[in-house]
Amino acid sequence: MNTNTRKYMIYFFGALGGLLYGYDTGVISGALLFINNDIPLTTLTEGLVVSMLLLGAIFGSALSGTCSDRWGRRKVVFVLSIIFIIGALVCAFSQNITMLIASRVILGLAVGGSTALVPVYLSEMAPTKIRGTLGTMNNLMIVTGILLAYIVNYLFTPFEAWRWMVGLAAVPAVLLLIGIAFMPESPRWLVKRGREDEAKKIMEITHDHQEDIEMELAEMKQGESEKKETTLGLLKAKWIRPMLLIGVGLAVFQQAVGINTVIYYAPTIFTKAGLGTSASVLGTMGIGVLNVIMCITAMILIDRIGRKKLLIWGSVGITLSLAALSAVLLSLGLSTSTAWLTVVFLGVYIVFYQATWGPVVWVLMPELFPSKARGAATGFTTLVLSATNLIVSLVFPLMLSAMGIAWVFAIFSVICLLSFFFALYMVPETKGKSLEEIEESLKNRFKKKKNRQNQMLNERTS
Repeated sequence: MNTNTRKYMIYFFGALGGLLYGYDTGVISGALLFINNDIPLTTLTEGLVVSMLLLGAIFGSALSGTCSDRWGRRKVVFVLSIIFIIGALVCAFSQNITMLIASRVILGLAVGGSTALVPVYLSEMAPTKIRGTLGTMNNLMIVTGILLAYIVNYLFTPFEAWRWMVGLAAVPAVLLLIGIAFMPESPRWLVKRGREDEAKKIMEITHDHQEDIEMELAEMKQGESEKKETTLGLLKAKWIRPMLLIGVGLAVFQQAVGINTVIYYAPTIFTKAGLGTSASVLGTMGIGVLNVIMCITAMILIDRIGRKKLLIWGSVGITLSLAALSAVLLSLGLSTSTAWLTVVFLGVYIVFYQATWGPVVWVLMPELFPSKARGAATGFTTLVLSATNLIVSLVFPLMLSAMGIAWVFAIFSVICLLSFFFALYMVPETKGKSLEEIEESLKNRFKKKKNRQNQMLNERTS
């Protein structure tokens, strides 16, 4: 196997956990239409079936970051792939609501672990100049998994075969288990463990120029020599708090703008808006195609335009699309014509979201944190992301029942507007900087802010 082939296999299998996350996230949207035939669901239990995946994800995120910092990224991926297989099979063979919810929690452990670990692994494997592009591979795999789930849903809808829909998640999980043989350990994790020669051999696969390898290795070694704190000590350090706050803000807004209400409940939304079951699933599949196309667009743009600008323009687009959708539904009500307008406006929303907030957050979160605490800190922010997703997913069916589609999307449009101000005033630009340079610049940014605060305090007291 030549070097280029191995390099691309490393990137592919490194991001494959994202595909599993996307599939398990998207498949439930179609399965919900038919689960009730075998296992009776109420509004509450329907919300639980969706959201318990996210409860498991909270614990998976919390555990995987710390475990990967201690035992390495590769070993944790191995464990996650086994959990994915078990969860998919238990879900497919569920006989009652308790078993179904338990299977979703098991899947959630793997989903949370992969969402925390995949961005870290890809950011640490990537050369600086393509880190943004490669980092978006995680989101590309997520949306590809969602599209794959929608296609499977569409194919099995005539048979109402929801067990096959959820059970087929075991197939890519087995592929990931096999792919671990091609996945080396992260060079930055190896340097932390004093295994520089191993790190260099891996970087010779992923980097084209020897001088880039030497420069990045030198930066890693220098960064490690300056870090005397423990992981927990780093997370408690005052200069890290602003980074954690930015990471938490990114995580909250990525989910609170309503993306997973579209992913989880698109067929339900379209059915309530007036479309038939088959048309609803087909409209959902169209949204899945848009997801993939716009994520590929983001891969092209992120290292050219930059992270911050993409987030700002994304906020503008998603705010306007949801506000327009809400206005149309409030003024015209529900009908066949407004049902298709709903598909169109949600399509515009997807275009802006998946070119910006969808992939950019996965790239930015691991970039914000120092290497010694990157796994744990990214795990913490991913935990917050999963918790936000859990809240939105639990509340959405109740809001939809109590308020109607129009007012629900009006609320989401306001949250989208808030994301604009957060991106404009809080998010730093990391384009074209090595992970070590980002860490140093954020340290300096905190020190300058602290010095200004001390100066103002001195002026007040003098």
